[in-house]
Amino acid sequence: MGSGAVPGPFFTNIPEHIKDTEMTLTLDQARSIIEHTRAKGREMALKPLSVVVLDAGGHVLAFEREDGAAPGRFAIAHGKAYGAVMLGMAGTAQMARAEQQAYFMAAVNGVYGGQVIPVPGGVLLRSEAGAVIGAVGVTGDTSDNDAEAAMAGIRATGLSGEV
Repeated sequence: MGSGAVPGPFFTNIPEHIKDTEMTLTLDQARSIIEHTRAKGREMALKPLSVVVLDAGGHVLAFEREDGAAPGRFAIAHGKAYGAVMLGMAGTAQMARAEQQAYFMAAVNGVYGGQVIPVPGGVLLRSEAGAVIGAVGVTGDTSDNDAEAAMAGIRATGLSGEV
């Protein structure tokens, strides 16, 4: 291997769901998702929401916790989004998987240090080509209401998501 060369495995073992780099999630989009998610929450008269947006690698792009939301809500919102992005599977699908194969989701949660919360409210974001570009995690009300508010924020930003 010549000077400055990098062995192939570092570039060939990229998970399929994050290989497509035609689109990345921007900070402005993340902020827009949060703004519109919170607006939908107010429209639906939900309890105070906490909303996080992660990029395709599971890193936080933006987070907001509404006044009155419990301080521990960041970890819950993050866990919902983190599970979605790391598994390439939305919260509703994760919950179904957990109900059918609890041992699998327990193992996954162990692998990710207990950071996965497999319930609705973890919404997967995909590019037009179908690649995972990030995830949104919402918590504060019922999981189904959290997911509905997240989808409203995602749609208002011009993106598509999977609940």
